[in-house]
Amino acid sequence: MKKIKIGEKVKNFTAQSTNKVDFNLKDQLKGNTILFFYPKDNTPGCTQEGIDFSEHLRKFKNKNSQVFGISRDSLKSHNNFKEKFKFKFDLISDTDEKICNMFDVIKEKSMYGKKYMGVERSTFIINEKGILIKEWRKVKVKNHALEVLDFINEYTKN
Repeated sequence: MKKIKIGEKVKNFTAQSTNKVDFNLKDQLKGNTILFFYPKDNTPGCTQEGIDFSEHLRKFKNKNSQVFGISRDSLKSHNNFKEKFKFKFDLISDTDEKICNMFDVIKEKSMYGKKYMGVERSTFIINEKGILIKEWRKVKVKNHALEVLDFINEYTKN
């Protein structure tokens, strides 16, 4: 599968989400769509990243931007995670890794010397025309949501 690059149109995809209806990218393109990929529900970094995006969600919405979190966790896990931390945005379940592969976020990782394939924390912004306009890879959680918001503020000025 061809990996998406900045300046290219993102192919439409559908996936289960914590919204009662499936997430369909083309239905979301009323403004900027922010997709943040994270490794696992209920882990410290992923929890903090979700809290940070949730705390700033109104500012994103005021700039005609919506936020979605994506991981390989099940919909049941996502629903529990969202409820537990009161996230104000939906989480998308990518158990078959189709979306992860489309955005090339599955990378070899290492923990305690053991190698495995996992989701590299990454964020992508797709504009209302379906074009990928920005990406962050190997994201560090601290201040990331604000960095994304700063980009949206600059982008929407033009």
